[in-house]
Amino acid sequence: MAEEYDLVVLGGGTGGYVAAVRASQLGLKTAIVESGKLGGTCLHRGCIPSKALLRSAEVYRQTKEAHTFGIETSEPTLNFFKVQERKQSIVDTLHKGVEGLMKKGKIDIYEGFGRILGPSIFSPTAGTISVEMNNGDENMMLIPKNVLVATGSSPRTLPGLEVDGQYVMTSDEALSMENLPASILIVGGGVIGIEWASMLSDFGVEVTVMEYSNRILPTEDHEIAKEMTRLLKKKGVKLVTSAKVMGDTLKKENGIEVQAEIKGDVQTYQADRMLVSVGRTPNVNNIGLDNTDIQLENGAIKTNEFYQTKESHIYAIGDVIGGMQLAHVASHEGIIAVEHMADQQPMPMNMEQVPSCIYSNPEIASVGLTEEQAKEKGFEVKVGKFSFRAIGKALVFGETDGFVKIIADKQTDDLLGVHMIGPHVTDMISEAGLAKVLDATPWEIAHSIHPHPTLSEVMGEAALAVDGKQIHG
Repeated sequence: MAEEYDLVVLGGGTGGYVAAVRASQLGLKTAIVESGKLGGTCLHRGCIPSKALLRSAEVYRQTKEAHTFGIETSEPTLNFFKVQERKQSIVDTLHKGVEGLMKKGKIDIYEGFGRILGPSIFSPTAGTISVEMNNGDENMMLIPKNVLVATGSSPRTLPGLEVDGQYVMTSDEALSMENLPASILIVGGGVIGIEWASMLSDFGVEVTVMEYSNRILPTEDHEIAKEMTRLLKKKGVKLVTSAKVMGDTLKKENGIEVQAEIKGDVQTYQADRMLVSVGRTPNVNNIGLDNTDIQLENGAIKTNEFYQTKESHIYAIGDVIGGMQLAHVASHEGIIAVEHMADQQPMPMNMEQVPSCIYSNPEIASVGLTEEQAKEKGFEVKVGKFSFRAIGKALVFGETDGFVKIIADKQTDDLLGVHMIGPHVTDMISEAGLAKVLDATPWEIAHSIHPHPTLSEVMGEAALAVDGKQIHG
């Protein structure tokens, strides 16, 4: 059985379903092929469930500190079953919302695994999608004018650290833990590893982070990483950097024992569980790319600025093309791709205008170049920093750790980057993102009136500090 479409999207994750909605708005007959649940990794195994757990960890920590606000209470008890129950309720609610969007847009959903076929009786060019249906029905053949590959990514593992779901986990398995371990080794001190370190520490787990680089969060501004290092150590998290974990030494017997080489010295580490958090790898296998002229680069699908592959009617977005593996990036890539195939002449995405967030405690957010990157590009920079300790609302909240750092071009006053660590900065970064889009200067940010008392005042002060004109510091 065959059906014709203007667009077939392989993958119903954040990028895929957003692209499908935009295609529907533009009048394209659209279908999504998804082997799992609509919403993909972000909704079911990533962004949403992890942030739900992080919020519970934050409330637990704050409840234990309630006496500092003049509220006396007995020692709180953590019911992790209810924590997981709340997480799943949030996921289920959002999943129903996505299903509603598909019905509203009259987008057809095929529950099964889709593969791209080469030229055949259905089409003279590659692009027909064969769907192996989950319910066991015979394969469906979808004949689209355009294809959008949005198959996402999967957690990367390391040789010798094979995932068993019990002692050795990736974030996928960790999100479904029924009970918290007393101790855990986290291999990888990047974004996901640090979020889990923060969360589990707040839940009372003894955490050790092992990072191959010479510092945690190696892609963040060095001062941000330094501050997070200080604050995690203050929580009791053990950070081991320049650590090469030796997978062939892994032992599992009611716990984990593994060795790591640190600057030539071999040390042994033990814990109840291990979380392997060393990045994600694009899902390109077994989806029929070998039936096309699509090219791969470093294991990811290669596209142009409008997300076209070498097969001009086949586009690809999101984690499967590498780059910034962020849900909001995938969504915008999907919109650009669909508008391009519909001849809407979209503007390419400027990656220096994309905010990124780490939902640890404290939070981290950034947009634009780090100080190191700006200098490497040849900019003569000027920097403004302002601490939350001088912000009245931060004192009211009882969260004064952290700062905002603004980097500008000394010659032109152009805004190059904004980096934040502190309370609610993942919400505050949007102001900096808008400033980047509008090509604002620190002077313009400073002269945008920030209401008092708010956490956002730190942005105005940091902008003033770029030229040494801050008021309260």
